[in-house]
Formats: sequence, C-alpha cells, structure tokens
Amino acid sequence: MTTVLLAHASAELYGSDLQLVETATALREAGAEVVVALPHEGPLVKELLGAGAGVEIVDMPVLRKAVLSPRGIVGLLAHTLRAAPRMVRIVRRHRPHTVVVNTVTIPAWLVAARWARVAPVCHVHEAEADAALPLRIGLNAPLLLARDVVVNSASARDVVVGAVPLLRRRTQVIYNGVPVPDRTGRADAPADGSASRPARVVLVGRLSPRKGTDVALDAVGRLREGGRDVRLTLCGTAFTGYEWFEDELRSRAARPDLAGAVDFVGYADPWEWFARADVVVVPSRVEPFGNVAVQALSAERPLVASRTQGLAEIVRDGETGIGVPPGDPAALARAVAELLDDPERAAALAAAGRKDAQERFGVEQYRARMARVVLGLRPGEETASR
Repeated sequence: MTTVLLAHASAELYGSDLQLVETATALREAGAEVVVALPHEGPLVKELLGAGAGVEIVDMPVLRKAVLSPRGIVGLLAHTLRAAPRMVRIVRRHRPHTVVVNTVTIPAWLVAARWARVAPVCHVHEAEADAALPLRIGLNAPLLLARDVVVNSASARDVVVGAVPLLRRRTQVIYNGVPVPDRTGRADAPADGSASRPARVVLVGRLSPRKGTDVALDAVGRLREGGRDVRLTLCGTAFTGYEWFEDELRSRAARPDLAGAVDFVGYADPWEWFARADVVVVPSRVEPFGNVAVQALSAERPLVASRTQGLAEIVRDGETGIGVPPGDPAALARAVAELLDDPERAAALAAAGRKDAQERFGVEQYRARMARVVLGLRPGEETASR
C-alpha cells in the first residue's frame, strides 16, 4: 500500500489544522496509508485518528513570529540540528511515496524528506505580503526543495511566486474544502419574533492582531456608543507567546463602551455560535484563505469580512457579504449596522453566500484535487483506486 507522511506544526483545531484532516481523508479515500507527524498532543489527534490516519508525536522545530529575533533564530537553528536526524530516520522508516509539509513554518521537513530521497509536497497556508522582501524570500526559498507547492488562494500564490519566481511552474491554487454539518440554522431567536434581545456579533478565530480581534472590539464599541444594544462573542484562544494580546483585549472589553458586552468563550464549536449570530465578522488584517468566512457563508449567516487577500476571493462584496478595508473599525461598524438595519438584505446576502460557498468550496473537489497532486494521479484515478 502507498504510504504518505504528513507533517504539521500544530495539534489544535483552527483553519490549517482542520484542512490537514481533509487532506488525510482525501488520501485515505484514494487508498493510501497516512501517518501524521505532530509536535505535541492536542485535539487534532482525535480528528486524525477518526479520519483513519496514524499519528506520531515528533520533536520538530517550528518557525513562529515569537522566535524572529537574533536569540530566537539561534535557538531555532540549534533545535533544527538536534531534531533533523530523527526526522530523517522517521521518513526512512515509513518509506513514504511523498511527505506533505503542511505550512511553511516547518521547513526542516522539506530538508529531511530530500535527505531521505523522498520528493516532498508543501501545502502553503501563509501569505506574508507585508513582510520585508528578505523575510519573504527566506520563508519561501525552502519551497524550492518541494516537488509541488499547493497554495490555498491566488493571493498566497502571488506572495510565494513574487518572493521566489522559480516556484511559478510548480505552484498551483487549490481552494480549501470546508465541511458543513448536516444541520445549520438560526438559534435563540425570540419566540414572538421581536427584536427584544441584543444583536449578537460573532468572531471565530485566533485571538491575534492578524485576525483583527481588536478591530472588532472597537467596532462594537462604536455601535454601542451610537445607542445600539449589541454583544460581541469571541470564539478562540491565543497562541502561546501572545497572551499579552489577550490581556489587551480584555482590558479593552472592560472599558465603559463595552463593559459586560463581550464574551470570551475560548475555543468553541463555530457552528453553534454561527447559529446564534445576527452578523458574523472576519476582520483579519492578513488572511491567505479564511475557512471561517466559508463556514459563515455555509451557515447562511450575514457576513462582513475584510477586503484582503483570500477573503476578497471568498466574499463577493455586495453579493454574498460585505467587504470592508482591513484595520478600519468605523467601516466595520457601518457594515454591521447596515445588515442589522436591513434584515431582508442581510437574509438575501446570506442565502446567496451559502449557495456560492457550496459551489466553490466543497470538500469533494478539494479531496479529489489534493489526492491527484500528492499521489501523482490522473483525473479520475483518485476514485478508481478506492
């Protein structure tokens, strides 16, 4: 049986983590044995086991922004030197058809695969368009070791190829496939159809400056100062090392305009909170794709998203949702107010968004395309091999 080794930098359940489950499922459905290397235990393990993949916990260096300092880089290089021999041994032990490196934050796996004479594939989930050119080159140059590079949006492709033009011919866009529960719908509306409860704005995602969580707080603060009864629910946690940002958010939420109106629920089932939302916001400053936006559209919820990178490819401004400039709380507040004031338009956008998301971001087409790339199949072979 063909074996594929997947390597990933996290064991949580955010966008790139969940997409790894879809990749594992695609390969299992195509008849491959799948083993996933993770840096630590976490909730992702259960999902991967449920998809039929094996899991190994492997000491691996992970490139985080928190280590981008002279001292951090030295530590990362030392970690790489310690971990690389074992990573090579793992590749040789499994003798995989290929190694799929899921994100550019673990480039040591590309080196380990080539050292073990296996041609790897890299699935890129990043698009650091605003980073200095030397940093963009440094992040993407290791992709020259990959046989194929898969990116999740045209925006991400432009960043990769712009940094390293030699990658153009081996890079292709495959939009994420986002699974949808059998039942999605509106919850907790007043029984009499009145608007007696507060309007609920929901943001699902990491508590991170990149995700624009602070922008959402400022926008809801503006709405409340304007006399609107609005609550904000934040579904997500902070990366280790970014606790300072969560502290800042909590301090902001305690100010008079927001006091008692912001709920920090931690990591939570997004579909549960979409069902409770009057408006979903995705105010990211940087977003190579944006699984959460697809989920919100699939849940048929009115959506306001930043007009940036992959989000601008997902949300058809004025047709399936409303796009606003990133980092602009005033614009975000105005767009939310528009949807709250015009429920018929909000419902029409949401209905169109659901249809569009089903057509463009379904899991079946994602799985078929990923299986073809990773296993080197021709169209149709991924189903014939099951």
